[in-house]
Amino acid sequence: MGNKRVMIPASEVDLTAVNYIPENIQAPHLTGFWFKFFVKLAEAPGIGSLIMNHLKKENKIDEMLKYTVIPEVPMFKPEYPPQEPEPAVVSLEEDAKPEERVNLALKYLPEYDPASNWSGDSTASFRYWKIRDYAYAYRSKFTTPSMVAERFISAIEEFNNKNPTAPLLISFDPDEVRKQAAASTQRFQQGNPLSILDGIFMAIKDDIDCYPHPSKGATTWMHEVREVKKDAVSVSRLRSCGAILVGKANMHELGLGTTGNNANYGTTRNPHDPDRYTGGSSSGPAAIVASGLCSAAVGTDGGGSVRIPSSLCGVVGLKSTYGRTDMTGSLCDDGTVEIIGPIATTVEDTILVYAAILGSSPAERISLRPSVPCIPNFPSQDSSQSLEALHLGKYTEWFNDVLSTDISDNCENVLSRLSEKHGCKMVEIVIPELHEMRVAHIVSIGSESLCSLNPDCYEGLHTPRLNPRDTCHLLPAVDIRRGARLTYDTRTNLAFFRSFTAADYVAAQRLRRRLMYFHMEIFKKVDIIVTPTTGMTAPRIPPSALKVGETDLHISGDLMRFIITANLLGFPAVTVPVGYDNQGLPIGMQLIGRPWCEASILRLAAAIEETCAEPKKKPLQYYDILKGN
Repeated sequence: MGNKRVMIPASEVDLTAVNYIPENIQAPHLTGFWFKFFVKLAEAPGIGSLIMNHLKKENKIDEMLKYTVIPEVPMFKPEYPPQEPEPAVVSLEEDAKPEERVNLALKYLPEYDPASNWSGDSTASFRYWKIRDYAYAYRSKFTTPSMVAERFISAIEEFNNKNPTAPLLISFDPDEVRKQAAASTQRFQQGNPLSILDGIFMAIKDDIDCYPHPSKGATTWMHEVREVKKDAVSVSRLRSCGAILVGKANMHELGLGTTGNNANYGTTRNPHDPDRYTGGSSSGPAAIVASGLCSAAVGTDGGGSVRIPSSLCGVVGLKSTYGRTDMTGSLCDDGTVEIIGPIATTVEDTILVYAAILGSSPAERISLRPSVPCIPNFPSQDSSQSLEALHLGKYTEWFNDVLSTDISDNCENVLSRLSEKHGCKMVEIVIPELHEMRVAHIVSIGSESLCSLNPDCYEGLHTPRLNPRDTCHLLPAVDIRRGARLTYDTRTNLAFFRSFTAADYVAAQRLRRRLMYFHMEIFKKVDIIVTPTTGMTAPRIPPSALKVGETDLHISGDLMRFIITANLLGFPAVTVPVGYDNQGLPIGMQLIGRPWCEASILRLAAAIEETCAEPKKKPLQYYDILKGN
C-alpha cells in the first residue's frame, strides 16, 4: 500500500519552492531472446500483472494516480481560454478551398529569387531544394514532374533492394506515381497548375489513409480488418492542390515507439548515419524528406512522432494545436493528444503544406471553438517588430537536462543570437510537476490506443466462451489473437497499457487540468516556451534489435523529455534544425506556443532558420531528384 498524498490546488502552488528533479526511469533494456521471453511473461495471466505493477511502483505511477488526492476536476480534452490575436499575421479561411489557402500563403512568404537558386554555383554549400524551386523549374520547362518521377522511382527501387532492408515506403506503386506525375505535367504544359504544390512529391505516413494504398500502421494485418475506401481529409486536401502522393511511409508499428524500429518491414535508417535510428514514430516521413526524395511528408504526432524524427533527421516538423487539423481517415482519429502535421526541409515549405491540410472537423469546431488559423505575414513591417516584442520562456534546469552539452550549447547559442539580432527577450520560468505530466500523458495515450486497438488486437484473449451444447459451462479462451502478430515492443507497450484502470485514466485527466493551469499562467508572461527538441541526438541501432526490436525506456525518456507538453495540453509546437553535435548528428530546437498561435512559432522558427543558415551538412543518404545530379 502507498501513503496517501494530498495535492494543494494548482493556484496555490509556490513556484519558488519547485525543484527540478531529473527523470529516473526504472525499466530494463531488452532485445533478442530475453526480450521475447520478457514479452511472454508480460502477456501471461497473473505474472504479467505482477511485472507491470512492479514497473508502475518503481516509477511512482501508482503513488501518483492511486494514492494521491488531486483537487482539480478532469479535463478530458484540451480546453483553452480565449487568446489574444497574433500580430503581423494573415488569416486563412478554414472553409476555403485548400489550393486557395496555399496560394494565399504563398503571397506572404519571404522574397524569393528563383534564378539565383536554380543557376547558382554548384560548388556552393549544401541546401535542400524548396517547393518554390520545383515550381520554378516546372514553369520554366527545365524539367517536368514526369522526369522527376522517374528519378524518384529509381531511388526508391534502389532503397528496396538494400540488405538489410531499410524501406522508406512500405506501400509503393510506381505506376500510380507516374499517373499522378503525368497529370501534373499536362497541367503545367497547359499553363494551369492547381497550386504551388502541384507536382510536389509527398509521402504519407502509414497510419493516414491515402487511396488506393492500404493503411497498415506498419503492422502485418491492419489492412485485413480496415479497408481504405478514400483519402483521409488531410490527404484529400493535398491531392486537390496537385501534390504527387508517392505512397505510404514506414513507421514505428502503430505509432507506439520513439525510435522508428520496425521488425515487420525493416527499420528506416537515419540519412545522416545509417547505423542510427531516425526517431519515431514517423520514421519514414522524416527520412524520405531528409534524403531529398520528397519535399514534404505528412505524419501523426501523439507523443512527438512528427517532432522527434524531424529533429534527429535535421528537418522541420510542425505539431499544430490539438483539433486544428481534421484527423478523419487516420488510425488515431479518436484520441485526445494526436494531430496530423507536416514535415519539410524548410519553414516556408512547412507553412505551405500546413496551409493545405489545416481545418478542424465539424465536431471540433463546436467543442474546441478554434480561433481563425493564421500564418506569418513575412513582408509586413510589423513582422520584424513582432519578433522584437517576443518574450521567450526558458526553464534552465530542464533545458540543460540533455545527454550531451552539444545540444544545450547549440540551442543556447541560437537564443543569444536571437536576442542580439531581433531583440527577443528571455524570461526564466519554472514548470512544476513534469513527472506528473509524463505519467498523465502515458496513461492518456496508452488507454486511448488500447481502447481503439482492443477489438481487433485481442479478439478472444482470455475471454471464456459459452459452450454451445451447455450454456451453463464455459469453454477455455480462444487465443486467436492478431495481437500476437504485433512486434515485441508494441506488445510490451500494450501489456503495460492494460495495467491502467478507469480510475487511473480519470486521475490523469485531473492532472491534465492542473498542468493546463500552470502553463496558461506561464503564457501570461511569455509568448513561446523554448527547449531542445530532444534530450539526445540519434541513437545507435543495436544489430540485434533489427530482427526482433527492442525495449529501451531510457532512450524513450531522453527522446521525449521536452515533447509531451504539447501533446497532453494540445499546444502548437515546431522543431527547427539548429546545428550538429560533435559526431555530425542534427540537433533540433523546439518552440511551444500558446493555443492556436501557430503563426508565432512559425515566424520565430523562420528567424532561427535564417540565424542558422551557415553551411548545412549534406546527409550521407541524399538524392537530388530535381536536377538529377
